[in-house]
Amino acid sequence: MKVYISADIEGITGVTHWDEADLHKEDSKVFREQMTAEVTAACEGALQAGATEIWIKDAHDTGRNLIASKLPKEVSLIRGWTGHPLMMVQELNDSFAAVMMVGYHSRAGAGTSPLAHTMTGKLAHISLNGRYASEFLIHAYAAAWLQIPVAFVSGDKGLCDEVAQLNPCITTVAVKEGIGEATVNIHPELAASRIRDAAAGALRGPVVDCQIPLPSQFVVEIGYRDHYHARACGFYPGASQKDATTVQFGSDSYFEVMRFLLFAA
Repeated sequence: MKVYISADIEGITGVTHWDEADLHKEDSKVFREQMTAEVTAACEGALQAGATEIWIKDAHDTGRNLIASKLPKEVSLIRGWTGHPLMMVQELNDSFAAVMMVGYHSRAGAGTSPLAHTMTGKLAHISLNGRYASEFLIHAYAAAWLQIPVAFVSGDKGLCDEVAQLNPCITTVAVKEGIGEATVNIHPELAASRIRDAAAGALRGPVVDCQIPLPSQFVVEIGYRDHYHARACGFYPGASQKDATTVQFGSDSYFEVMRFLLFAA
């Protein structure tokens, strides 16, 4: 069984402020270690469930956050970015049996995390077919495009609630809850333990039930915080500027949607 793990940091237990998610800030050191511990736990759970090959995408910011020497020897780690439209699941292909997401977080505009955002800070929101989109949803659809189920997600409670609404068969572990500019967090060791056990259980179960349907057509709406970003995005082939800060794009190809999102973000 070949498993793909996409890892972010804003949904790691304890992370509350942007300085704690910035590789170049001293505050980030302890949380890079916790991000590594939670990803390691997911790997250990996958190996317990019979995984024979694990690929990990370090999918936060620079893509250079995970401490490679502390990861299991069985993994292949993708650091940095290739510019591929699949973004946080780049290099994913139909040879993988399942996707797991660790450290994911609430979408832009949600009130469930002080670090809520989608893709970059210049975006006020992304919607797909009228549904406000998180990074989880965007990349779960990318996995669905390849007919690969997302079997497991860990992160903040707001994100885990969204996952359960989309498909309750996807196993989730909430390691924190956002309240205003604060977070309520479980202990770092408990987070790793719960992720390890839940990841193993998710992959031992009928992962096919975790598959989500991929719409046949997409209408994407990007809301920008600043009007000049919307103007620039409006020049993308097939896109149109809806108002001063909003751009729309439609396609029946999710790959084309991802190409647009990569450009728009």
